[in-house]
Amino acid sequence: RYSLALQICPPYSRAMNPTFRAARRFAIIAPLLFAVTVPAIAAPPKPQEPWLYRGSDVPQDKQWVLGELPNGLRYALRKNGVPPGQVSVRIVMDVGSLYETENERGYAHLLEHLVFRQSKYLGEAQAIPTWQRLGATFGSDTNAETSPTQTVYKLDLPNATPVKFDESLKLLSGMMAAPTLSEANVRTEVPIVLAEKRERGGPGERIADASRQLFYAGQPLANRAPIGTVETLEGANQASVRAFHGRWYRPDRTVIVIAGDIDPVVARESLTRWFGSWKAKGKPVPQPSFGDPVAPAGASGTVGETKVLVEADLPRTLNYTILRPWRQVTDTIAYNQGLMTDALAQQIINRRLEARARGGGSYLLATVQQDDVSRSVDETSVSITPLGDDWRKALADVRGVIEDARTTAPTVDEIERELAEMDVAFESAVEQRELQPSSKLADDITRAFDIRETVAAPETVLDIFRKSRPVFTPEAVLKHTRQLFTGTVERAVYLTPQTGEADDAAIRTALLERVAPDPKARLNTKPISFAELPPIGTPGKFGAISKIGLFRMDDVEQVDFGNGVKVLLWPTEDEPGRATVKVRFGAGYRSFGPGDAAYIELGDMALVGSGVGTLGQEELDRISTGRKMGFDFAIEDGAFQFSAESRPADIEDQLYLFAAKFAMPRWDPQPVIRAKAAAKLQYESYETSPQGVLERDFQFLQRNRDPRYRTPTPREMEATTPDGFRQVWQPILSNGPIEVQVYGDFDRAKILAKLQETFGALPKRPPLPASTRPPVAQALAPSPTPVVLTHRGDANQAAAAVSWPTGGGQANIRESRRIQILSEVFTNRLMDAQREKQGASYAPQVFAQWPVDLSDGGAVTALAQMTPEAVPGFFATVEQIASDLAAKPITADEIARVTEPLRQQLARAQTSSGFFMGQLEGATTDQSRIAAVRSLMPDFTEVLPSELQALAAKYFGPGKSARIAIIPQGQTLATQVAAPAPKAPASQSGAAALPTGR
Repeated sequence: RYSLALQICPPYSRAMNPTFRAARRFAIIAPLLFAVTVPAIAAPPKPQEPWLYRGSDVPQDKQWVLGELPNGLRYALRKNGVPPGQVSVRIVMDVGSLYETENERGYAHLLEHLVFRQSKYLGEAQAIPTWQRLGATFGSDTNAETSPTQTVYKLDLPNATPVKFDESLKLLSGMMAAPTLSEANVRTEVPIVLAEKRERGGPGERIADASRQLFYAGQPLANRAPIGTVETLEGANQASVRAFHGRWYRPDRTVIVIAGDIDPVVARESLTRWFGSWKAKGKPVPQPSFGDPVAPAGASGTVGETKVLVEADLPRTLNYTILRPWRQVTDTIAYNQGLMTDALAQQIINRRLEARARGGGSYLLATVQQDDVSRSVDETSVSITPLGDDWRKALADVRGVIEDARTTAPTVDEIERELAEMDVAFESAVEQRELQPSSKLADDITRAFDIRETVAAPETVLDIFRKSRPVFTPEAVLKHTRQLFTGTVERAVYLTPQTGEADDAAIRTALLERVAPDPKARLNTKPISFAELPPIGTPGKFGAISKIGLFRMDDVEQVDFGNGVKVLLWPTEDEPGRATVKVRFGAGYRSFGPGDAAYIELGDMALVGSGVGTLGQEELDRISTGRKMGFDFAIEDGAFQFSAESRPADIEDQLYLFAAKFAMPRWDPQPVIRAKAAAKLQYESYETSPQGVLERDFQFLQRNRDPRYRTPTPREMEATTPDGFRQVWQPILSNGPIEVQVYGDFDRAKILAKLQETFGALPKRPPLPASTRPPVAQALAPSPTPVVLTHRGDANQAAAAVSWPTGGGQANIRESRRIQILSEVFTNRLMDAQREKQGASYAPQVFAQWPVDLSDGGAVTALAQMTPEAVPGFFATVEQIASDLAAKPITADEIARVTEPLRQQLARAQTSSGFFMGQLEGATTDQSRIAAVRSLMPDFTEVLPSELQALAAKYFGPGKSARIAIIPQGQTLATQVAAPAPKAPASQSGAAALPTGR
């Protein structure tokens, strides 16, 4: 990251590079992770100086108002109107898991939970319902997270009038300074935290724990995961939690960030009113030492501890780290030039490693990355995914590329290529600075506070970078490369599914072996110009250009070419510096036959990488160097889609790339072979947890076992060939109409001309084959008998789902929106019953699916993780809530807690052209989608209790649900509920905790 810009410049990661996904089409249960760890806040500076910039020569970003209250609390305030009406508040407490004693492990995170449960101005379980009534969306607008070095409380308050804002700061002040840390609240919240720990457990947690303990051996970070331990959490009580709060929750350890549509003077008045009287108790406690990495006694060289971990269902990975002591720095321009040089060195190495992997080598993926980890170590990590069991070959190949970078300076051309990538990123930030949302600004400065570094305006960042270019010489890059791979100690963890494949000593021996530099991965850096590429065809002529006539979108035009291409064009000045292209084509899943699942998976990974015309994957990277271009791809129920966010200077060439994929598709075999290897490696990992099984099988079951939605097995993947890939995908690119959307900041006349040269120049598109039109994806058939799946993970983990078929299609879109409201009410009730009252599940949820491109296939699904013995109780609770929703009207308060956040979400979304254009996807062939945009707000916000009750009766009636249970192998599903599930009342106060972070 560049501290002055708060931007992470990651190891080489071009938009043209296909992602090898760990999940399939969407996450069913997303892993709930703590925040990325970063160093803690330094002591407050002298009040006469802007405290963030003390000692720094980085020009101040004057839009931030920085100050301190007499009690030591620091603040940063900023006026920002994106989105209009919203104010983002971040409260940073300078305490995380590294501040805990051995008997307090998990207390920082437990306290994060407890401050939401009850506090001075909020009754028990009233925090989230209160902000829902103020329009803050559950879980995204209200959230919190704990890391080893800090705890951050987040609120994005929509429609933040001065009265609502002041009330929110009042509530937050009570949460921070005076939470109700009673024995009853501790006993209530501990089971919820333990449920969270159980649900995030399994192989992933074991690997993370073992790796952390090895990499940071001898330092507190080795044993200070924020989630804590079962023993310390169960041992928590009123006295011990109060002691922890009193020690660390102090105004002089607090930073408050407020960014949004509010006058900083007004914000400061409220801040002073509610936080100014907070008094610290006693003297500050000295910050604990986080230690330094130390090489083990008697070690030869710097290679220290190594470890082999065996997990039967996970793919092989080898991670080794070079550790150096972390030291606080003064954030100066010279320091940032060093960070930029470090990033440049990493990008060069990662591009070379990626080139080796693309060419078909011994590893699927390999990356290097430098991080400052939790104010504990300065770390360079190397991560390798071998293609087979020859981990020695993969390690040697990666080390050979790194050794070449360590011994020989890069060429000037290589450096210039990476500098061009950096430049376009910084320049784009300047072009789009008016689009920065308040939430991002608040998060950025929160991270800056945490690592005691500065922030700078985008223009300052670009100016410093460009003036620093003479610094980035081959000799400087070589020096920084050597520094990155030099340290106090080097440690490694090898994960394998095969017992006996390697031992600790073998890994250490391999790291000690000398390796020869390998220059073969160095790339051709000669630039490629779009002017060198062949034309798409003879420029086409417009058929008709007409306005679609949609309220604030009265500038949206539909342009028809006679070749089967239709365009929705919306030039707007609302989003300067941003221009987006979407291309919708084909029939999505309807295009495939029942035996095509493996090729669907390969296309998701490899279609873009297989190239266009004369451009393979490497050439696509080279031609887009220094440009803001992309090539994202998605497979939907009824269509395929290419998309890219670009900018005015690059959007014309972006149109060429997309059109070329249809006019002159290329079928390079290597991306297909690589995607095939990735899918095979990934498959076994699905069975390591209930979440993995759901990712693998849920869509398949939800679509009533439609084989097109099935995750292909390794044997099926092995049977695929590059030629078979082409046979499946070439007709998809060749047939059917194309809809292009271009919207944002661009010159209308230039884009119309470019459209004629690109999409207008395509040959006339044949119609879709008749076989692609009629299929309808039915939902999982209702049945009282659960579908039982098994996993090979921990014996105390299970998951369960209850699903009710609904419908699909554009014709009844209003009903789908009402179903969404009903699902949100259902979620609130399920959260209260399963989490708050029973402590059975950490983050139960209810979600609705409504495939707009199909006439059926929608469903409402209740989903949660739990222990195996709790599955019958979950089924009973869910069915009881469904029955109550159908039997009794929902209260006005329950509806308001859902519709007010939805109202605010829509109000914010409607300030974005991307939101409206997303609603209009497919409108060139289905004009009803235009009319449906007009009714969005009333459909989502104006609903009667009787309407929701009628929908619940229609879909949630007896015998209409299907059930899925995922339990450990070797166990049987209990058929009786161990204890009566509490009846869910018709009106709930709501959940007091957050779905992520908490």
